[in-house]
Order: sequence, then structure tokens, then C-alpha cells
Amino acid sequence: MTIESHRGMKAKTIKAILAKKFKSLVDTIEDEAVRKLVENNTIITGGCIASMLLGEKINDFDLYFTDHATTKAVAEYYVKRFEVKNRHGIPCAVTVDDRDNRVRIVVKSAGIASADGATSEYEYFESSPEDRAAGYVGEVMSDVGEIEEAYQETEQLALQTEGAVYRPVFMSTNAITLSDKVQIVLRFYGAADAIHENYDFVHCTNYWTSKDGNLTLRQPALESLLCKELRYVGSKYPVCSVIRLRKFIRRGWVINAGQILKMMMQVSELDLAEPDVLQDQLTGVDSAYFIELMSKVRENDPEKVNAAYLVEIIDRMF
Repeated sequence: MTIESHRGMKAKTIKAILAKKFKSLVDTIEDEAVRKLVENNTIITGGCIASMLLGEKINDFDLYFTDHATTKAVAEYYVKRFEVKNRHGIPCAVTVDDRDNRVRIVVKSAGIASADGATSEYEYFESSPEDRAAGYVGEVMSDVGEIEEAYQETEQLALQTEGAVYRPVFMSTNAITLSDKVQIVLRFYGAADAIHENYDFVHCTNYWTSKDGNLTLRQPALESLLCKELRYVGSKYPVCSVIRLRKFIRRGWVINAGQILKMMMQVSELDLAEPDVLQDQLTGVDSAYFIELMSKVRENDPEKVNAAYLVEIIDRMF
């Protein structure tokens, strides 16, 4: 289902789906203090809204928080409810590290953790008045049907898992993945504009806020979605952006040479032979392969890590 078929959802439908999805998650939070923080300080943004506007399958719902206190409280809440064992069946210690105003998940002797001990991929992500943007969507897209029907169709796409709903099934340094297609991002928090400073492509910058239930649709994002053209707005993580291109191209998106050049210019300013820089740049694409890559890099003398060495390791692993 694509935008060309005029089967994308209207703003009111998306708003209702996000509100209901969010409520179903909040209702499972047993700690009253944490539940209230989540109710008042959550932002849903990224690919899920873009997918609904296009009438495409939703991979997951990305949740961010507007402040440090909520981010930390949520991390601690789900860490306490997460049991992880390494590949040998030995329990691993999972803790929350809170330094320099950044909340991290720390798994002893590992960078990522899953409930069954296996490694897995973690994927991670204006000018016109917002009411004009919402109207713009309504004019160019027809209704997909009743809100409840649309919500039920969306829920059928959710990951079928055993056990309690919205239970933690996977953790990395930067995020907690829950069952039922919810991903809680810890790496960034703040107002929507602050979070989107770390986003690379403009089409993912629409967002919903839990405090008022408002859906904000941004004109540049809508224009990018209408033509399925990637528009790079700059990112602190250009390496991640380049790697993410594969996913979008497979889905039929296009990108012009100028946008790619902007990524290349930002990448050229980085010292990727520096392990800390390389690891930070792989934020959002920290699959098992990249975790292993960083492990190999850190085993060696830093002075021996250069482009030639990295190329050799990458060729062996991929």
C-alpha cells in the first residue's frame, strides 16, 4: 500500500491509533510514579507515523521522553523486569548508568542483551502552521476506514510474543525493546525539536505528544513523504545515515546526489579510526556484526587501528 494509491491514513486516524497504543502500554506499568511520568512526558515520533501516512506496515513505535527524570525512571523500571542470560546460560547483570546527563543500559561483558541470550539487530530514526499541515494530509489522502478498524489492522502487525504484553525482550546501550512493537529510546530526550536534531531524514520528524494528545505534522516531512524522496537535514551520526540508506532504497525511496554529498561531507569530518568515535557513530545500527567489530577494534593497540585495518576486519566479518 503506497501513497500513490491514496490509502494512507488521515491525521485523525493516526492520532487515535497512537493514543490507544500508548494507553495500552501505560496500563501495563505497575509503578504508579513511573506511569504518571510516562503519561505526561512521552513523545512518539519516527518511522511509525511515516508508515501510517503512507499506508505501509509499521515496524515499531519509537518512544522518547521529554526529560531526564522520566528517561531514567523508565530505564530502571524495565531493567528490574528484565532477565538476561549469556550464550552459556549464565545470568548477566544489567544495570542503568546515569552519568553526564545520559542514561545508558550496561550489560556486563556485553553491549547488547536479549531475553534468550541471543544477539539481535536493533534499528534504530518547519515552517508552515501545523493545522495547515494536518489539512494538507486530509486533502491528498482518503480515509482508510473507521478509526477502530484501522487500529485493529495496525495491531495485527504487532509482534506475536509469549508472555505478558509490553515486556522487555531486548536491550542495548541506547534503547529498550518491548514486545508488541514498542521501542523505548534512551539515547536522547527533550522537546521534539531537540530530539529531531539527531534525526537525519526530514520525513521522520512528525510526532505525537502524550501530555496533550496532539499530533504534529510538519510540512517538509509531508512533502518528502508524498514523493518518497529522502531529504537529509544533517545529523550527529552521518555514518548511521549512510548505512540506513539501504533500507529506504529497498522500499522504493529515491535520493539525489546532493543529499548523499551532504552525508559524505559530514562523514569526512570524523576520525573513524578512533574507537570511541566509531562506536558512537554506529548508534542506531548496533547489530551483532557491529558489536563484534568494536570488540575486535578494542582488542588492538589504538595506534594500529587505521583505515586499512578496519577494511580488513570489515571484509572478514561481512
